[in-house]
Amino acid sequence: METQYSDQELIKLLPNFSNHYVQVNNTTLHYVSGGQGEPLVLIPGYPETWWAYHKVMPILAAKYHVIVVEMRGMGSSDKPIDGYEKMNMAKDIHELVKILSLGKVNIGGHDIGAHVAFSFAANYPENTSKLIVLDTPHPDAGMYHLPILPPIPGADYLYPWWLAFNQVKELPEQLLEGRMEIVIEWLFENLMKDKKSINDFDKAVYASAYNSKDAIRASNGWYQAFPQDIEDNKTYSRLTMPVIGIGGSGYEMLKMSLPNSTTDLQLKKVEESGHFILSEKPNETAGFIMEFLGQ
Repeated sequence: METQYSDQELIKLLPNFSNHYVQVNNTTLHYVSGGQGEPLVLIPGYPETWWAYHKVMPILAAKYHVIVVEMRGMGSSDKPIDGYEKMNMAKDIHELVKILSLGKVNIGGHDIGAHVAFSFAANYPENTSKLIVLDTPHPDAGMYHLPILPPIPGADYLYPWWLAFNQVKELPEQLLEGRMEIVIEWLFENLMKDKKSINDFDKAVYASAYNSKDAIRASNGWYQAFPQDIEDNKTYSRLTMPVIGIGGSGYEMLKMSLPNSTTDLQLKKVEESGHFILSEKPNETAGFIMEFLGQ
């Protein structure tokens, strides 16, 4: 990782936050923490790192003890060969919560991080105060029905090809080692409304984190675990803690999925935003989170 994009340099841009590393579940996780109050654990998604939350962290830290965790396979956390089932990644987070003696936590995640946060709430309800699901529901059997091509020529539908591409073993890292900025640029260009809300520096941070063969292999491991995640999801009871789904372009997916798996649900739409609501609409997203947690 280039020095200017290292955790040690990035953290200097966020006063009152600090880097930490912890050994859990036979792997080492990196997390960034700051602020005081009730614990709020946040998990980023693909193709980002803890830096995905940098716009909302200072806002949230005014009221909460914010802990942004890079899940296994991400950023400065370990990239083991296996263990990318969301149930196991939730175990990683649970062990971190135990080691830090946090007790019950508010937990949230975006994209793949939302899968892990949901799995944490499903498997450790006694440690979950409230759950925040940002733009992406947990994998379920509906994934098997995603069309392989847009339904009709010219239809306003973006086929999520990377869900399939990332399932392929070994080939992606052979093609993309040292070139992940191509994929990252494409995703931000196509999944955002306000394309200026993620700048060249942000993209370089993410490319630096994902460019190695190990990083590509590990992040693809999150996707290759989907079939098991779908099976695990079938075993979960309905969540009884308060849950909020906050969505931009993913709002309709949250609206379809979350009512089936929760008993105490709020849904909030982030207007005029694509998938990356933390970057595109940080004030609105942080506002929805704080309003939900403050109730």
